[in-house]
Amino acid sequence: MNIDLTGKLALVTGSNAGIGRAIALALASAGADVAVTYMNRREQGEETAKAIREKGVRSAAFQLDASDAERVARFPAEIEETFGRSVDVLVNNAGHLIGRVPSLDMTEAHYGKVMDVNFKSCVLMCAAFGKGMREKGGGSIVNMTSVAAHNGGGAGAAVYAGAKAAMIAYSKGLAKEVAGAGIRVNLISPGFIGQTAFHDTFTPEAARKATVQGIPLGREGTPDDVAGAALFFASDLSSYITGETIEVNGGMFMR
Repeated sequence: MNIDLTGKLALVTGSNAGIGRAIALALASAGADVAVTYMNRREQGEETAKAIREKGVRSAAFQLDASDAERVARFPAEIEETFGRSVDVLVNNAGHLIGRVPSLDMTEAHYGKVMDVNFKSCVLMCAAFGKGMREKGGGSIVNMTSVAAHNGGGAGAAVYAGAKAAMIAYSKGLAKEVAGAGIRVNLISPGFIGQTAFHDTFTPEAARKATVQGIPLGREGTPDDVAGAALFFASDLSSYITGETIEVNGGMFMR
């Protein structure tokens, strides 16, 4: 069975690199036009948009701080001006550990940064783009949580884990609120995903090897593994699924 998203417009936040880029390219390969966003790395964003256009669909890259309420409020109009229509698929991929800070050393500033980029951004984007989905009679929202939401995360990541856990509860509540408008809200929970800046930055090599040894499938995940789940949620294959989480972790956490 082929997934055909021709005529759909997808928006993937943080899609200049890593998991977000893989998701954007997968949606484009299925025929969707894709809006790419980046925080600081414009060159990466433009390169991703170019790679998407080479697949024969439309794409453009936008600078976005999804935790900036005023910027997010203006963004739907910018998307509609560029593509001539509102978003059908929203993937809230943008997120960041920021840094490993032990809970007993937590500061209000660090707490705010972690919650803003991982949770506040999702709430703002869902509100802003959910309105357009409601007007057109449906859509799919995919929010990115983490295995950390279930196991508390690694050292110094408790607040990050809390933000990702909040994503799950929020998404379930949102799914109930917007179901009548034909909008589905689901989550992807990645485990240990390699080929990204996250673990290259925050995970020592010894910890990385030890983690992989405990994964039943015996390897790190890849961004494409996560993209497959996003493609499923974006398509009609998941038309009767809402408020659910797909665990993409090779068996390191089983519900």
